[in-house]
This record gives sequence, structure tokens and C-alpha cells, in this order.
Amino acid sequence: MRGKLSTTHCNLLLGACVLSVAVTSCRREETKTTAPKPSASATRPQPPWFEDVTLASGVDFVHTSGNEDRFWFPEIMTGGVGLFDYDRDGDLDLYLVQAGAIDPAITNLAGNKLYRNHGDGTFEEVTDAAGVGDTGYGMGCTCGDFNGDGFVDLYVTNVGPNVLYRNNGDGTFLDVSATAGVTDSAWGASAAFVDYDADGDLDLFITNYVDWTVEREIDCSTKAGIRTYCSPNNYTAPAPDTLLRNNGDGTFNDVSEESGVRKIFGNAMGVACGDYNGDGFVDIYVANDGMPNQLWMNDGKGRFSDEALIWGCAVNMQGQSEAGMGVTVIDIDHDGDLDLFLSHLNQESNTFYLNEGEWFSDATSVMGLTGPSLESTGFGLGFSDFNHDGILDLYVANGRVAYVDPPLDPKRLFIEPNQLYSSRDGSLFFEVMPRGGTKEPSVEASRGAAFGDIDNDGDTDIVVVNIDARPQILRNIAGDRGHWIMFRVLNARGGYALNADVQIEAGRMNLRRRVQRAYSYCASNDPRVHFGLGASTSVDCVTVRWPDGTKKTFGPFSADASYDLPHGGVD
Repeated sequence: MRGKLSTTHCNLLLGACVLSVAVTSCRREETKTTAPKPSASATRPQPPWFEDVTLASGVDFVHTSGNEDRFWFPEIMTGGVGLFDYDRDGDLDLYLVQAGAIDPAITNLAGNKLYRNHGDGTFEEVTDAAGVGDTGYGMGCTCGDFNGDGFVDLYVTNVGPNVLYRNNGDGTFLDVSATAGVTDSAWGASAAFVDYDADGDLDLFITNYVDWTVEREIDCSTKAGIRTYCSPNNYTAPAPDTLLRNNGDGTFNDVSEESGVRKIFGNAMGVACGDYNGDGFVDIYVANDGMPNQLWMNDGKGRFSDEALIWGCAVNMQGQSEAGMGVTVIDIDHDGDLDLFLSHLNQESNTFYLNEGEWFSDATSVMGLTGPSLESTGFGLGFSDFNHDGILDLYVANGRVAYVDPPLDPKRLFIEPNQLYSSRDGSLFFEVMPRGGTKEPSVEASRGAAFGDIDNDGDTDIVVVNIDARPQILRNIAGDRGHWIMFRVLNARGGYALNADVQIEAGRMNLRRRVQRAYSYCASNDPRVHFGLGASTSVDCVTVRWPDGTKKTFGPFSADASYDLPHGGVD
């Protein structure tokens, strides 16, 4: 085991992560190289990668935590966002989750807001017309077509009862929470639609944070007597997560106990679904705040067992639990298995778990991701090839959760700059300056971050939610960019094939992505699969492996365009 670990890390440092598995190829030959190095080295500082276009976009949302008289614990964790095409016009609409106020005596609360995309990156608020203005104390959301009618539905997590909005297909939604049986009253955080039982419809997994009520609130202070928010472990009340099985008739059945996912639980924040052991069944990874994480391995018969300790992704390489906030799943080395990246509390560093095939190794340090993250508290996060050089970049939204002396701003105690990381070879990352990739560094108490091509120009944009402030809509303006290609990978019903594996061959590049919506923190993301191609002007071959085991090839394709890949494809 030591030999394999050492070899892998040496290969990562050299940027020589070579595919060792046979793939179906349009050219009937095996390609053994990954992304090439860019022709020009990145420099620091660099021109901006993103432009904040929030004010010009027409989005007038302002997040409100309710923090006025005391430090209610939920106020420091809220802030969710969703990007989804609710009206099927081909562009991403925007849903922003509001908090409001913990005090039940406060009425006339602002609710969540839905903004319809005009197709050019500008938005119009349609909340009331659509009927999705929930006024619960909001955390996050997830999106998916749970009833298979071709329209994307919306699930909202709250501190209290969650809400399921069924898309009626005419621009409106209906609250079906009670009739569907999904009004989980715990403190929900991130959630994911996932077909864990492979029956063709989407089930629902909800991470629950802390068993907290107003009556259980406690006061916490620094050693100097300065009021601050408590740690979740101050409450000693971790909450069990929830798994709801889709009955196929518009209702769900709570199978949390019988499936095994309530045997072990923690202060759950993030969730990332995928087939981590390659057995054909979708597994569920849960990031816990201050407690060991869970890796729920699916046996294909409706049962899960937590194998995080066995696989080496429950705690860090020092054997310590960390403050798991956001999480994403990515195949960083394009070897066909799924790696994990988690954001954490300051002084812990974020953590990258590299999938070695039968276990995970903590590769954070060798990838250069330890030092730059030690001073920050990360929440929303995502990998994407923002500059289209064929190599993945990383964005992390940061914001403190407790008082740190000295604060960056005495009037805004929890703000921190967000961070953008790039790589010259796909294995060793460095932080881009100015911080966050914007002309003026973004310094807010950031939480949820959603990733997607908002203006349909072929690159990945970002929406970041900030506590007690406006969100940031970051339009991608990265210069010296290469070519790109994007795919809508569809299942047999014509919906997005969540957790399908997509592999492309373009010249000497051999890259892989997964179809995903639920990653980051309290967020739902663009499910289209996006690749940067560098200098390549075409893609020779695309191989898709659907979750049901179907494997087909497509291609060739010209670059700088989007394509549909339907289930079945062509041989």
C-alpha cells in the first residue's frame, strides 16, 4: 500500500497521471495522456478571471440572517442557491434562499426568490407568479425531476420543515410537501436527488445539521469575553440524516432506518453522490462539521454501510475530524474513479482525498492546497476549467463562523476573501491573485456557491450567496482562453442522467467528468458537462457510461458548441 501511495503522489507532482484502464474509443486505440501543459505559465498577479455583474443583471436579492440582538446559531450557516432551467427555454434560472429571522414573533418575513433568465445573463424576478417564495428560515436547495414529467422540480431545506415544489410545466410550481411526504422538520442543510435504487426515478437524501431549537440555544464567547457563534459540538446534538425513497407515484417513503443511514450520524453539512468503489451502484458521501465524515456504500439491495474509516476519508491524515462544510466529487486525474474535495474551518486547511481504487489518500499537501486555505473557512466550492486550457481550476467561497481577532472589518466580523486556484499541469495548484479572480477581491461572509454557464457563452460562471449582503454573480471573463465543448447527457426519459460518466478524446487529451447537480454547499448546479479543450478545435470521441451500465460512443464533434447525448446513442 505504501508503494502505491508513493507512486501516485510522485505522479501527481510530476503532472503525469496516466490512465491505466481501457476505454471504448472511436479511433479503436487507447489514449494514455491527460491534459497538456498550457503553452504559457500562469503569473501572479493576473488579469481578472471574473467580473461581478450582479447590479447589471437585475438581481436585487439581499440576504438577511436576522442577526440583531443575539447570536442565534443558524444565522451563521445560512445561504443557499440554485441554478436550474425551470421553464425549459435553454438557459439557467436562479433561485436564492433567504433566511429571515429566528425569532417567531417577527412577521412579514422576506422569502426566497426566483429569477427568470432572459437568455443574455440578465434576470427578471418571477417569485410570486411561480409560487416559490417560501418564508421558512432557509438553508439551501436542490433540483431534479422527481416525477419524470420533463420539468425540473425544486426542494428547499430549512431550519424546520422543508418544502418540495413540483414544477407544473407552465411557469408555476405547487407546494406538494405534505402530500409527497417530504416535510422533514429537522435542520436541513445540503440535499441531493439521487436514484440510489436504480429504478429510474429520483430519491432524495437530506443532510441534517444539529438537533437545535430556540430553547436549546446557548451563549458563547471568546476567551476575551467577546460574543461569538458557538461550535456545533457545544450543543452535543448531532442530527441523523434522511433518505426518502421515491415511490414512483409522486410520494416518498422515509427509509432512513431500514437503509442503515441512521446507524451513524454527525453534524452534516455537505453531500456528494457517486459510485466511489466502481460496483455500479451510487454511493453517498456526507461531510460532517467537527465529526468523522460518512461514506455510505450502496450494496445495490437498498442497504448502506458506512465505510469512510476503511476507505480513509472519515478524518484527515493526522486522524483528526475536521469541520466539513462543502464537498465536491471530481475525477482529478482522469483515471475513472471519483476523488473528493472538502472545505473546512480556518487552521484546518481544506482537504483533497485522492481515490486510489480501494482507498483514499490525503493528497492535500502534494497538490498545493494546504497552505493557502489555512487562514480561511471554506463553504461553497467547485472545480471547472474556467479558462479552457484543458486543466481544471478550483473556486472556494469563504466566510468565518466565529470571531477572529483582529477582524478584517470591525463592523463585519465574519468576512473573508474568496479564493481561486489554478494549475499548470492538473496536479499542483496555486492561488490566483487578485484573490477570488476578480479585479477587487471579494470579501464577504460567503456561503453557498453555484456553478454554471449563465449566459450560454460556453464558459462556467459562478453565483455566490453572502450573509447579510447581496449575492455575487460572477461572469467568466478569463482571457487567453482555449476552445470548449458542452454536453447535455440524457437518460431514457429525456432528463439529465445524474452520475453518468463522460469521457472525451480530443487530440492527445483524455478527460473525464460526471453529470452532477448536488455539490458545493447548500447549492444546486448546472448539470451540463463542460470541458475546456485548449488548442483543440474538435473532439474525436465521447464515451458515456450511464448509471444503468449502458455504454455508448459518440463523435466526432466540432468545438465551441453544445450537444445532446441521448441514452442509447450509437455503437
